Amino acid sequence: MIDLHSHILPGIDDGASDLSVALEMARASVADGVTVMACTPHILPGLYHNTGPQIRQATLDLQQALDQEGIPLRLVTGADVHMVPDLVAGLRSGRLLSLADSRFVLVEPPHHVAPVKLEDFFFNLVVTGYVPVLTHPERLSWIEAQYPTMQRLVRGGVWMQITAGSLDGSFGRTAQYWANRMLDEGYVHILATDAHDTGRRPPTLSKGRDLAAKRVGALEAEHLVVTRPSSILDDVLEANLPMP
Repeated sequence: MIDLHSHILPGIDDGASDLSVALEMARASVADGVTVMACTPHILPGLYHNTGPQIRQATLDLQQALDQEGIPLRLVTGADVHMVPDLVAGLRSGRLLSLADSRFVLVEPPHHVAPVKLEDFFFNLVVTGYVPVLTHPERLSWIEAQYPTMQRLVRGGVWMQITAGSLDGSFGRTAQYWANRMLDEGYVHILATDAHDTGRRPPTLSKGRDLAAKRVGALEAEHLVVTRPSSILDDVLEANLPMP
């Protein structure tokens, strides 16, 4: 399995607090069946001032630590990029990062307030050659009011990434409802952990895969955690997309 959303880099945002926690997360991920993990710390002006070069170096440093510890986990770069007006320019300059330097970019909207011109923002990314991956839409407090917008975004080329823990109720009943509904209706492209540690927000991707399989079947569950994430690493538009 491939986990494309994790906050494993130590001391860089609200994820792993230090190297020991990062190593614990890596071991837990490997034990869960994950072979590749994207390091996606927040890039949020005013709170997390991470930059592309900083994240690249932190990823290299952690990979070296994993190798020294004999932990068979491959790390790739990325970022949990919050919506900013100059996002495309930031990606092109390297200040912001896409997933594994592909055309796919993880985008996190504000949690409690629906952004103005949300569709325009995402479609601008699409027309400039990127594939936006909207992260954990099921956990947004405004998803019910904007669900038709989410559906239009998918039809316009935006991918949706659901947090695995949402499927077992770890983020509450509302997030669980929307995660299941989006799965059932064919609006989910990827499952990821959004792991922050090994306690409160652990890397448990296999549990989410198994729960997804009960709703959409084993083949689609495999697409959610292997096939489509692999296509992102290879920077190709995968053919086995859900059909909303």
